[in-house]
Amino acid sequence: MNRPGTCPAAVAALAVAAAAEALVRFVASRDVAGAFLVLLAALAVASTAPLALRRDTTAALVVTAASVVALAGFGLFTVAGLLAQLAAAYRVGRRGALAVAVPLGLPYLVLAFFTPVGVVLAALVPGFALAGVARRVSRADAAHLAAQDAFAGTLVEHTARGERARIARELHDVVAHHISMISVQAENARLTTPGLPPAGAERFAAIGGTARAALTEMRRLLGVLRSDAPAEPERQPQPGLRELAALLDEARDASGSGTRLILRGPPVPLDPGVELAAYRIVQEALTNARRHAPGAAVDVEISYRADGLVLRIRDNGPGPGPASNGGHGLSGMRERAAAVGGRLRTGVSGPAGGFVVEATLPVPTEEDR
Repeated sequence: MNRPGTCPAAVAALAVAAAAEALVRFVASRDVAGAFLVLLAALAVASTAPLALRRDTTAALVVTAASVVALAGFGLFTVAGLLAQLAAAYRVGRRGALAVAVPLGLPYLVLAFFTPVGVVLAALVPGFALAGVARRVSRADAAHLAAQDAFAGTLVEHTARGERARIARELHDVVAHHISMISVQAENARLTTPGLPPAGAERFAAIGGTARAALTEMRRLLGVLRSDAPAEPERQPQPGLRELAALLDEARDASGSGTRLILRGPPVPLDPGVELAAYRIVQEALTNARRHAPGAAVDVEISYRADGLVLRIRDNGPGPGPASNGGHGLSGMRERAAAVGGRLRTGVSGPAGGFVVEATLPVPTEEDR
């Protein structure tokens, strides 16, 4: 309750005043035994014990103990009701505090017409104190949720950066191979072309030198990308669509369900970067299907069209749950498609459920061929 806008000392003073007023009336009007006073002290201690485990509870301890003392003059049943109210509010937390306070607090409001002001004050003060505690807990919950959201956003961004770096490293291998071939062919042409004039030889040499310089710069770029990444195993040749059959066999063995490869249209030569992206997208989609729809049948459909290569991976599982909003696997597939100029969409495959991943990747035009 130690927050701006609250006054725990005033609340505690009000509770003590109410307790004193009620206790004086009770002692003055009855013959109070020493055993009853001992029991009263024990009840006050018992009522404040749960609060002793929390921080900044001085005012709350005073309020609770004083309320028990004030209410004791009206019978142990009244004290038991207050203890039940405090214990229930302490256990249910912010969301249930109102539901507890209303039904347990209404009887005290009724008593206001028949009892001295002391009991009314003693009964209402803990309610206001609990309202302050609920407000404090609400603020703490909001801060905790905000911290969780910030951490989740940071994690997603970190994962996306790592995925982009991995894609860049794989594309580096593809592009480096082509540049190396340019350098080799330029040098070969300079040495083997009969009757090549000196100017032509110089141009071939310049082409080879430019290609080698480009390779050097690419290696520097790759070093920057690898500086923040963990060590990787020895690099292997990058896979393409020819390796899809083996990938589907592996998926069948892992899931034990039917996985079909459907080809539509005559195959056309594709850029190695596009083939790599297609393979990785299919691989990730199969992994997601095994993770989220184990045992479901999966169809992998590859269509060669004039406007692009279309990949459609569909399973007959239950589909995404109501709280599903995508994951790192889906963001990685989108990154791969975008890296080669393509696009990707995901969603429910039909009324009966299931999930579909559809990617459209560019194919070479007639001029490119």
